[in-house]
Amino acid sequence: MGRILKLDPNPANRCFGCGAANPAGMKLPFELDLDDRRTRGRFALGANYAGGGGFAHGGIIAVVLDEALGKLSKLTGERAVTAEMSVEYKKPVAIDQEIVVEGWQEEEQGRNRFRTAEIRDLQGKLLARGKGRFEVVGETHFADATTQKQVS
Repeated sequence: MGRILKLDPNPANRCFGCGAANPAGMKLPFELDLDDRRTRGRFALGANYAGGGGFAHGGIIAVVLDEALGKLSKLTGERAVTAEMSVEYKKPVAIDQEIVVEGWQEEEQGRNRFRTAEIRDLQGKLLARGKGRFEVVGETHFADATTQKQVS
């Protein structure tokens, strides 16, 4: 492992996955490995995120993977949003045991960033894999979307 930058939940961010200002949010902590160019997180999900059979809900698994993929933009300072994402659910994810999630970028084409993230148990068994295409957007992307929403 190389130089690590901790990404604790931001108290001003309302993001469901990583923001600390969302009372219903997951508040997921991540770190960036600046040398390996990867995101990593290690945490237990908890009972609030259970689906059928007492395992993690599939939508929650997608959120965790999306967060790991999205945080990769911090390595370059780009603002990129999820354009497409697919999830392979390999094994049930326990809600009461720690998991490890790791993400990395595979390829870059124009404004598109192709990324992969995996969730594993502490023994290293693959539980889920997400692949995403993230699109780099301009600084005004979110401001423009808010303006359009108010005009509608």
